[in-house]
Amino acid sequence: MAERRANVGWAEGLHARPASIFVRAATASGVPVTIAKADGDPVNAASMLAVLGLGAQGGEEIVLASEADDAEAALDRLAKLVAEGLEELPETV
Repeated sequence: MAERRANVGWAEGLHARPASIFVRAATASGVPVTIAKADGDPVNAASMLAVLGLGAQGGEEIVLASEADDAEAALDRLAKLVAEGLEELPETV
């Protein structure tokens, strides 16, 4: 299982707009990804309700994971998106 840890870079955390940006990016990654708070249970990263349900705050550590064989690059991009609070998924890491 591949895993990446990142601190949420959006000041408002993974709420509303940032969560929407993240969920679209997770869906577009083409691999199944889960997201969890560092001490919590993983949820489907492509589910808006699940991501909002995490209640992840700005600066809080989250864990991205996937069991897909080709998940490394996708997890790198998603971790960068979260850590830097970007407005869209970067094309390259």
